[in-house]
Amino acid sequence: MKKTIGSLIKGVALTSALVMSTSLTASAGELTVYTAIEAEDLKKYAATFNKDHPDIKIKWVRDSTGIITAKLLAEKNNPQADVIWGLAGTSLLLMKGEGMLQPYAPKGVEKLDKKFVDKSKPPAWVGMDAWVAAVCYNTVEGKKAGLVAPKTWKDLLKPMYKGKIIMPNPNSSGTGFLDVSSWIQMFGEEGAWKYMDGLHTNIARYTHSGSKPCKLAAAGEIPIGISFAFRGAKSKAKGAPIDIIVPEEGVGWEMEASAIVAGTDNEKDAKTLLDWSVSKKANEMYNAGYAVVAYPGVAKPVKFFPKNLLEKMIDNDFEKAANNRKRVLAEWQKRYDGKSDPK
Repeated sequence: MKKTIGSLIKGVALTSALVMSTSLTASAGELTVYTAIEAEDLKKYAATFNKDHPDIKIKWVRDSTGIITAKLLAEKNNPQADVIWGLAGTSLLLMKGEGMLQPYAPKGVEKLDKKFVDKSKPPAWVGMDAWVAAVCYNTVEGKKAGLVAPKTWKDLLKPMYKGKIIMPNPNSSGTGFLDVSSWIQMFGEEGAWKYMDGLHTNIARYTHSGSKPCKLAAAGEIPIGISFAFRGAKSKAKGAPIDIIVPEEGVGWEMEASAIVAGTDNEKDAKTLLDWSVSKKANEMYNAGYAVVAYPGVAKPVKFFPKNLLEKMIDNDFEKAANNRKRVLAEWQKRYDGKSDPK
């Protein structure tokens, strides 16, 4: 498998790639790993893995979910990555359907919660953790603006919220896509587009990061950020004046997952990384950034994490979401992309 970046299909670029490497020459003992793991967590993941496997050097290529997914699909016929570690499960389902993943059952995979493991034998991918949608509401800024805290998704259509809401762009953010996908599942396709048309009226802008809307709400730059619950809990624990609202209709969720890229010329080290990624130690590390992890009994209670959140998680149809992803994203972009942040 060639590693030359110059062979990438024109038009697909990593606009904010984070690359950490001690070597640029592909060889045994070196892996190119594509990831959408939050940048603030990535160094910790790298350091923890290398404590156990100092002989394996990793070249990390990091960007948002949409960008990494597009990059992998563009490289389908000339893959550049050896491993995907930390990308939305719906993205990996899409790649499984394209024959881009090498099935492998990591050592210890039987210990994971079954909903985090691909049903094929052997599995094409394995889950790591899950993140759940929520609304971050800045109580101070809300009071200044004369707002009433929303209780439902449909409350966000009220005229008082015009220009007061930020959410992630689903073409670049896995969190944004899980929002759109969950609205389609909850409201039906026609009802979801009608809902998003109304919501768009009240949206100030769309970010390219799933955590950014909550961070902006926590900083007081916007009263309402549609984001994910753990981000809100972390911000609230640091003293941000926000409430984490779980809309009554239910909330979407997504998992981060990992897989070996078909065609890797370093299969041995790729399997070593996958084995480590499902270990209890790795899941304990994931729990520092996510309240829900694949290894049962590992997750510790998270301060300020909404108590009713897990029961509000919808029965997510990941296969349907993956199969309709391209069409849904194209329609979303046509309707709403005018308010997106510059890339």
